[in-house]
Amino acid sequence: MTIQSVILSGGSGTRLWPASREQYPKQLLALTGTDTLLQATARRLDGFNAAVAPDTIVVSNEEYRFVIAEQLRQLGKRGRIVLEPAGRNTAPALTLAALLAVRGNADPVLLVMPADHVIPDIASFQTAIAEGESLAEAGAFVTFGIVPDRAETGYGYIRSGDGVAGAASARSIDAFVEKPDAATAAKYVASGDYLWNSGIFMMKASRWLAAIECFNPEMAAACRRAMDAATDDADFVRADKTAFLTSPSDSIDYAVMEKLPSAPELGRGVVVPMAAGWSDVGAWDALWQVCEKDSAGNVGRGDVMFESSEDTMVMAESRLVAAIGLKDMVVVETPDAVMVAHKRNTQDVKKIVARLKAEGRTQANSHRKVFRPWGWYDSIDNGERFQVKRIVVNPGAKLSLQMHHHRAEHWIVVKGTAEVTNGDQVFLLTENQSTYIPLGHTHRLANPGKVPLEIIEVQSGSYLGEDDIVRFEDTYGR
Repeated sequence: MTIQSVILSGGSGTRLWPASREQYPKQLLALTGTDTLLQATARRLDGFNAAVAPDTIVVSNEEYRFVIAEQLRQLGKRGRIVLEPAGRNTAPALTLAALLAVRGNADPVLLVMPADHVIPDIASFQTAIAEGESLAEAGAFVTFGIVPDRAETGYGYIRSGDGVAGAASARSIDAFVEKPDAATAAKYVASGDYLWNSGIFMMKASRWLAAIECFNPEMAAACRRAMDAATDDADFVRADKTAFLTSPSDSIDYAVMEKLPSAPELGRGVVVPMAAGWSDVGAWDALWQVCEKDSAGNVGRGDVMFESSEDTMVMAESRLVAAIGLKDMVVVETPDAVMVAHKRNTQDVKKIVARLKAEGRTQANSHRKVFRPWGWYDSIDNGERFQVKRIVVNPGAKLSLQMHHHRAEHWIVVKGTAEVTNGDQVFLLTENQSTYIPLGHTHRLANPGKVPLEIIEVQSGSYLGEDDIVRFEDTYGR
């Protein structure tokens, strides 16, 4: 039987601010190596000794779609990216993926993985998956419980029961348990009967759909209508918005896994223990725990210097950061924000994000560097009535044909060749050449070359917001 990878990639990761932002969340970032968390997730079955579907199903939203497609392309992987019109938690997301997986009368075993986890021990992960696959083929609903190495209050737990006949390590699920206090967590770990709830699942697509029909027919009907009316656009499958918005919101655990004992004919729930260095990197202290450290327990990313510091993490994105005399601290530097916290307080980062949102500050939602389907731009300077951007356009890509009501623009090419539409003129510019786009002129920037096009754009006018764009034609359907 074929395993179909399903990656759930809709979270915003606010507790890893300022690196993670609502418009560019943690799963799209390379936090532990050269791969982003999404890419590392997509690689987890590489070399697995079983049939694996060539296309990875990713469930996400419109905001991240082009970045996800590009990150999969960089790995040489094909993706079918299901776009949710709105967030409805993990159960509807998996239902959309299952409906896509059974197209053409297929019925693969779904391996459902959040996009934002870290699992360094791939061999142990694949051993657990192999055991889970055989159980799922036999009709079970499988989840993977992380063998705890400490009394953790930030995770939910699974109380395991008796062993499963014929399985190497799987056990029945006695109960799902909410996040405990410290004393209760210590008792859980000491008992040996409790595992951390990883949020990773395996089951046949048909079994999941039958369970949703049984336990939440309203959700099942809404998702079926949404996929029946879905539109396919290259790598993307757009679920119908009107239908999907009628779906209730619920998690995989609550919607199905906890209810299985009431309907044994659907299949039983089992948990496979996994000891693979797993972390959901839910906060900066969790990321510190899974990163490689120096002899003093420090973790540095970017241009970082430590002096007389211990057990500290420093992430530097755009400049040198020197850490002197720090212990158990986290410092994260980005071009537009710096966060400094004690490791024991990193869960409170979300409170800062909430305050930024309440005050309408852009740092809650976006980075200074913003990715677009055609490339990216970085707002490198701004002041009263002006803004300066560095713009990079990928080979063969082009921006929309557009105009602005409130600003004019000056473009200077610093690398590559630009094809410029300026009013009724179309012409090429090369390095060190420039053009002026008057206010109200229809214009477009394209890269006809084989190397990235880089320009400096100087905007001037009474309003410089990104919403001052009137699009007449757009390759990306915006």
